[in-house]
Amino acid sequence: MVEAAVDAKGELTIPRVDMAVDCGATVNPDRVRSQMEGACVMGVGLAMLGEISFKGGRVEQDNFNSYEVPRMTEAPREIRVHIIPGDYSKPMGGVGEPGVPPIPPALCNAIFAATGKRIRRLPIRDQLKV
Repeated sequence: MVEAAVDAKGELTIPRVDMAVDCGATVNPDRVRSQMEGACVMGVGLAMLGEISFKGGRVEQDNFNSYEVPRMTEAPREIRVHIIPGDYSKPMGGVGEPGVPPIPPALCNAIFAATGKRIRRLPIRDQLKV
């Protein structure tokens, strides 16, 4: 669940994100929370800024000076991670990046709830600017 706020100028802020993860038995909950928090910020970055374009057969974003990543000001203010209790009698698994894919559609739905505007393509970039 993503909570989004868009001001009159079209500036987006994300006050809060709630994420649930069912990764089986959790040996180190702090590591799982950290992984999911990072996945959330990564998902926001991909939704807002993640674009690879080509010109003359070459990638235009060839380094971090031309490929934008989210800054702390663009990250959610609060990320709550809810870990579903696992069964230690079952084979152990792990957690990777399951938190990344749900973020862009959740963010677009939150923007719709806040503004009534549907986002139909990614990255969002300046689609909210007035």
